[in-house]
Amino acid sequence: MSDTGTPPVKPLEHYWQSVNGVALLLLPLSWLFSLLAWLRRLAYRHGLFETVRLPVPVIVVGNITVGGAGKTPLVIWLVEFCRALGLRPGVIARGYGAAPGQWPRRVDGASDPAGSGDEPLLIARRTGVPVWVDPDRPRAARALLAAQKCDILISDDGMQHYALGRDLEIAVSDAARGLGNGWRLPAGPLREAPSRLESVDLRVSNGPARPGEHTMRLAPLAIRSVREPARTRGWDSLTGTALHAVAGIGNPERFFAALRARGLEVIAHPLPDHHRFRAADIAFEDGLTVLMTEKDAVKCAAIAGERHWYVEVAAELDEAFRARLEQLIRGLNNG
Repeated sequence: MSDTGTPPVKPLEHYWQSVNGVALLLLPLSWLFSLLAWLRRLAYRHGLFETVRLPVPVIVVGNITVGGAGKTPLVIWLVEFCRALGLRPGVIARGYGAAPGQWPRRVDGASDPAGSGDEPLLIARRTGVPVWVDPDRPRAARALLAAQKCDILISDDGMQHYALGRDLEIAVSDAARGLGNGWRLPAGPLREAPSRLESVDLRVSNGPARPGEHTMRLAPLAIRSVREPARTRGWDSLTGTALHAVAGIGNPERFFAALRARGLEVIAHPLPDHHRFRAADIAFEDGLTVLMTEKDAVKCAAIAGERHWYVEVAAELDEAFRARLEQLIRGLNNG
């Protein structure tokens, strides 16, 4: 793999961050996208398309922009939060990156990432709760509830999947990128208009919060071996020499910046979100340590060697968020 030491920004994402010639050229397509999205949501509101209501409360964690914002760490945090309240949570997801096949599909810690998707597999391994994937989220939810006892469901992504009825919505945003140029796809990063955020129950910022948002911080827990996760090492062992940082996530630069903030000399290798790793993607001839995200590590266990490590992180939420969320969840279960 070639690299310059500085992670390149994906061209389209770069154009999404400002008003520029390329974004202006794409603006007519954005108007069409906006119209179709408005008509689709209108159809759900008026019952032309079915919204499936489930027998247990549903929490949807999503966003109105494309790209990584930190939804999966928040879902893992939510699972543990619900458990602490005495609930039995389950998780449903689309299964981005999963190969087409038999749907719905149960995901557990031993699942093949090619068949389950990286994020659902990560959630299953970290939490041990029932996880089911299906592009048709109501179908995934019904399969989960038929197979396992859960009294609350968490949907990893799916704010725009209006076929799935929901009782609580949590919108996650990336503080560094915000809403970009504020335009809809493909001229900008927005799936829905900014006004959509006014209708969600809680807003979370991955980074410094704006008014009306709660702060989430991704705290590093450990550096673990990709091949043998029980093995750990300290941050001090990574200083004093360069290392390769590989990230196939929605916002690779956030990972690289976090490593640099710890004083590490990073040779960055950004890859597309949900990238299907080959051995060549993480093989370097210089003998340096290779560090990756936990989401990528679940896909690389079979091709990793002694030099491959990942950063395990956990979401931390402010106390106001915890108090308000508990109030909302208890209200759902008492309703």
